[in-house]
Amino acid sequence: MISERPIPERPITVVGTGTGAPLPEDVLAGAELVVGGRRHLDAVRLADGVERVVLGALAPALDTVAEYVAKDRRVVVLASGDPGFFGIVRVLAERFGAERLDVRAGVSSVAAAFARLGLTWDDAVVVSAHGRQPHTAVNVCRAHPKVAVLTGPGAGPAELGAALARTAPGRVLVVASALGDPARERVERVSPGEAARRDWGTAVSVVLCLDETRAPGGVRTVAGAAAAPAEWALDEGEFTHRDSMITKFEVRALALARLGPRLGDLVWDIGAGSGSVAVECARFGAAVTAVEKTADGVERIRANAAAHGVDVHVVHGAAPTVLSDLDDPDAVFIGGGGRELPAIVTACARRARRAVVVAMAALDRVPAAREALKGAGFDCDGVLLQSSRLAPLPGDVTRLAATNPVFLLWGVRPDSRIEGVAQ
Repeated sequence: MISERPIPERPITVVGTGTGAPLPEDVLAGAELVVGGRRHLDAVRLADGVERVVLGALAPALDTVAEYVAKDRRVVVLASGDPGFFGIVRVLAERFGAERLDVRAGVSSVAAAFARLGLTWDDAVVVSAHGRQPHTAVNVCRAHPKVAVLTGPGAGPAELGAALARTAPGRVLVVASALGDPARERVERVSPGEAARRDWGTAVSVVLCLDETRAPGGVRTVAGAAAAPAEWALDEGEFTHRDSMITKFEVRALALARLGPRLGDLVWDIGAGSGSVAVECARFGAAVTAVEKTADGVERIRANAAAHGVDVHVVHGAAPTVLSDLDDPDAVFIGGGGRELPAIVTACARRARRAVVVAMAALDRVPAAREALKGAGFDCDGVLLQSSRLAPLPGDVTRLAATNPVFLLWGVRPDSRIEGVAQ
């Protein structure tokens, strides 16, 4: 039998406001401290003697809240939208305990922005760029067709637009500002290039990034990003390629395991050929840039990406020359390079945040590639892959047909293991 206990007093009331929902009339009754952004505080009338704390630096505000809570004095925290969605509830719960919070959620800016467009958002990915480097948000916008970005200083519509104008110029950005304010609310559709040229001020609530050529469809069961593909290391027959010039699925399987492509990552595929590795990384949710020096190879990569319903940014040119114009990657696959391979590995290893994987048919090139990875501070390992596939013979019998051996070398930056998967 479960014993009943009284619900503990909740001295901190957290109220979401600012996207259309009115502030409950009773929420400020009895409050002795009210904490919030300046615009939230300016919008309410407080009784005489109620202390106000404008949220700027978080630590001093939390210390003041702690002083009031220790004396059993009631605190109200005003926040935007849903304070439990990338909001202040997280830090308050960590500091004071979730059982001491009375959270009254409003409509999040994400929900409000999609509502203004008449769009569902159970199939959208939400990423926060507030107080973070914008590259993760940019990569998610490149990889997923429907994204909401919570912006911040240095990671607003202009910065997102500038990055996407280079790699995904066909995206539509919807900039929603001052949501819930009848006098100032604006919802504007612009191209990435247009967004990059504008000064958007400080009233931006959220930016939606839409790839209307790949709009998700169908009934959803799980919200957010699509699940990982049911199959990977696809058969070579799933890709258009020339004269068997394609990374074989056995090699691709191990390469994908060492690259670890995921939503929010940027992966380079150097000497992409058919783009099989690029496409598979994109199917896992990573943003991908494929570098290919042949014009017919560029077209094959684009065709294979389209056939698998993913977006791959293709750069026509030779590495390492063209790499200087690309955003820094999280992981790199190098499947070609010839005599330039040591220089390519060196250039990639200097910029990769997490891992570099190199596939080589010529054993002579392994030592130079290994030294380049070790010289960049990577932990290095490798394996010679030799496989034999089942092949039919006359008489309804089967033989083993050997594939060409490939040496797979990989380097992992040591500190990337410590960082884990948090974005």
